[in-house]
Amino acid sequence: MVQIGRINRLVIKRTREYGLHLEGGTFGDILLRGKYDPEKCRPGEEIEVFVYPDRQDHLCATTLKPYAMVGQFARLRVVANSASGAYLYWGLEKDLFVPKSEQQEPMAEGKSYLVFIFLNEKNNRIAASAKLAKFFDPQPPDYEEGQEVDLIIYEKNELGYGALINQAHGGMLYENEVFQRLVVGQELKGYIKKIRDDSKIDLSLQKPGLQGVDEVAQAILATIKEHGGSIAVTDKSRPQDIYSLFGVSKKTFKKAIGSLYKKRLITIDAAGIRLDNG
Repeated sequence: MVQIGRINRLVIKRTREYGLHLEGGTFGDILLRGKYDPEKCRPGEEIEVFVYPDRQDHLCATTLKPYAMVGQFARLRVVANSASGAYLYWGLEKDLFVPKSEQQEPMAEGKSYLVFIFLNEKNNRIAASAKLAKFFDPQPPDYEEGQEVDLIIYEKNELGYGALINQAHGGMLYENEVFQRLVVGQELKGYIKKIRDDSKIDLSLQKPGLQGVDEVAQAILATIKEHGGSIAVTDKSRPQDIYSLFGVSKKTFKKAIGSLYKKRLITIDAAGIRLDNG
C-alpha cells in the first residue's frame, strides 16, 4: 500500500517521454516526472521514490528525499508567509505548509522552527505543526535510567528546557543542571535521569551513576596531567568554572573527585587538586 509522505518502492507500469507511470494501487497511477527519472528504467522494475501531493493535489513521486517525512520532527526554515499560514523549505519543489492554527507564535520568514510533519487523512495533504506536544508518543516510555538518547531542544520555559527524546517523547532539562548554552532546535546527546510516576521524564546532559563518574574522573585526571599535575579548582569553585574546564555539573564533578580521592589518586586542599604521587 502506498504511504503518502514517505519513501515507497513502487513498480514501474510504463515509460513515457515526460516520465514514468508507477503502480499506485487504489490511488491509481503515480507520475514520476522525467527530470527525476533515473536512466534505463524498465516496466516491471521497482524504484524507490517519495510520494506526495503536487500543487493540484494529485499524487506524484520524486527521487529527491525531503529533510524529514510524515511522522517525524524537523527544524525547517520559513521561506514565505500568507494570510493562511507559513511555508517551510524541506528539500522539495513544493514547500511544506504550516496553517496559522498550527503555529505556537507567528512564524517569521527566514527563521527556522521545530515542527512535526503530519498527513491530513481527510484530503491526503501533508502539513506541519509547531504545536509539538500533541504529537508526542502516547505510549508510556520504556527507557532505562542512564540510557543515552538523542535530544532536540524544542522550548525554553520557567523550569529549563523542553527536549524531544528519540523523535518520540518529551522530557525536561532543568536549568540549574545545565551549564552550557542551549538554543531551540539544537540537537545533542543526553541521558535519561528519571522517569516519574506520571511518566514525565527528567533528563541530564551528563551520564548519571558511577559509570558516568568514572568517565568524568578519567577526564579530570587527564586535565590535571595536562596542567602539570595540579589545578586551582576544588569542590568549592563556581559551577561555571568547573563546567568551562571539565564540561560537567558541579555535582558530577564532586562525585568524580570524591572517587579519585578515595582511590588515593589525588589530594585536595584549599589551593586546588594535585595528583597523588605517593
